[in-house]
Amino acid sequence: MSTIRHTDAVHVRAPGKINVYLGVGPRHDDGYHALATVFQAVSLYEDVYATPADGFSLEVAGSVDVSDVPLDDRNLALRAAKLLARTAGIDEGVHLDIRKGVPVAGGMGGGSADAAATLVACDALWGTGLGPRGLHELAARLGADVPFALHGGTAVGTGRGDELTPALARGRFDWVLVLSEQGLSTPEIYARLDELRTHGDALADDATSLLEVPVALLQALRAGDAAELAPVMLNDLEAAAVLDRPDLEATLAHGVRRGALTGIVSGSGPTIAFLCAGPEAARTVQEELRATGREALHVHGPVPGAQILS
Repeated sequence: MSTIRHTDAVHVRAPGKINVYLGVGPRHDDGYHALATVFQAVSLYEDVYATPADGFSLEVAGSVDVSDVPLDDRNLALRAAKLLARTAGIDEGVHLDIRKGVPVAGGMGGGSADAAATLVACDALWGTGLGPRGLHELAARLGADVPFALHGGTAVGTGRGDELTPALARGRFDWVLVLSEQGLSTPEIYARLDELRTHGDALADDATSLLEVPVALLQALRAGDAAELAPVMLNDLEAAAVLDRPDLEATLAHGVRRGALTGIVSGSGPTIAFLCAGPEAARTVQEELRATGREALHVHGPVPGAQILS
C-alpha cells in the first residue's frame, strides 16, 4: 500500500474465512443486525489480477462453480475498484481477472475476499497511497466481511462485524470443510432467523445476551487448544440454515461421529466447518467424509489477509 505506481499486472491473494463464533442481535432499522463474531482466515484463497485498462471490466474463473458470479456492478470486486477510483480521484480503469477458490454463496466470504484483494491491487496499481486505514474505511463501506479479508488472521468483529479487534491465536487450527453445490442467500438466512425468533423457535433467542464473545473462547484461541475451543463455538445462524437445508444436520452429525471435535455451519452456510485435533485427525475426517460422496477439504488457520504476491 504505497504511492508507487505499478504499470503491469498486480496479483493479490486474499483468504476465505470461518466464523468460529457468531452471535446475532436484533435487526436494526437499517436492515443490518448487530453482531459479535470471531473470524479466522483459512487457507482457501481468492486470487485477483489487476491490469491497467481504459474502463472497468471483470472476468471470473476458478476451481469452484462460478456460474452465479455476476460480472456487472453487482460484483463486489468491481464496486471496490470503482469506489477506490472515486475516492482517490483516479480517472483510469482496471481489468480484474479473478480466480476463485472459495465456494460461491458458501458462507466463507469469497466475495468479500475478492473486494479486499481488489482494493489492495488497485491501490498498488494506481499508487493511491490511502494506506491501511484508508483502505479499511473503504472496505467497511463495501460489506461487513470485507475489512476482515483485508487483515486476516483471527479477529473479533462487532457492530456489523466490520469493527475489528485482533485476537491472539497461537499455533495452528485444522479444519475440514464440507462444500455444497447449492449456495444459501445470506439475507434470506438472516430473515429466517428473525422469523424463528419471532415465533420463539430459535436457539438462544435472547439475542442481546449473545453479543459478547465468551472469554473461554478467546482463552482457547490464545492457548492454541482445539479441544478447549470446540465446546464454546457457536453460530446463531445455524438453526436457520439447517431449517432451509435439513441435509446439513446429517452432515454435522456424521463428521463428529467420524472423529471431528465439533462441527459448525460457517457464517450463513451452507459450508460446514469441522474442527479437528490436528493435521492427521483432519485428514482422517476428510477421507471419511469423502467416502460418503461429500466434497471435503482440509484447510488450516489462521493465515494472513490480502497480500500482494507479484
